[in-house]
Amino acid sequence: MLDWLKNITKEHPEFWKEYVSKFEKKSNRYVILSTEKTGLNPNKDVILSFGCFGVVNDSVLIGDNFEVVLLQYKFLHDNGLSNEFIVESKLKKIGEPEAIESFLKYIGNATLVGYRIDTDVEIINTALEKLDCGRLKNEPLDLEIMHRRLHDINDKQFTLDELCTLYKVPISDRNSASEEAYKMGLLFLKLKSRLGLK
Repeated sequence: MLDWLKNITKEHPEFWKEYVSKFEKKSNRYVILSTEKTGLNPNKDVILSFGCFGVVNDSVLIGDNFEVVLLQYKFLHDNGLSNEFIVESKLKKIGEPEAIESFLKYIGNATLVGYRIDTDVEIINTALEKLDCGRLKNEPLDLEIMHRRLHDINDKQFTLDELCTLYKVPISDRNSASEEAYKMGLLFLKLKSRLGLK
């Protein structure tokens, strides 16, 4: 709650200042965010990969994407976990500080869209804190909450696959962060249209 107090005298990195300066005007761009993580605890777990697509004017823009694998060898080694995922991935691989900086440059002031996006936002905020930055300033939109609002449902949870089935979005057997982000992008367009969002 008093996060801003502990950051008030801190000298933030240049990339953070640049990111914050983008919020003077509102964006019409959405960024579909998918992360692969080691778990859901932002204080113990880490991000393994990002997969993102931009959405503007009711289109998922394939050329507007961000995909990277984070080198988390120390975390994996310290926790006795396999690094096979990192070694075998053909995607660009960079350290967490560089990945977070690149991610902020990519998202700018876009609205972030995801499935149970609060867990992604919290783990990103924890990574930002390690870099002497503040918390994400982007507005988050959650696909499950959008569906529940559309149908006035308060007492039921839905998996991402259940939502995709309900809205006739194809489900693939193999899921990288980018494949999941694309699937969520298609789902978002259908929910956005039905809810009448601009």
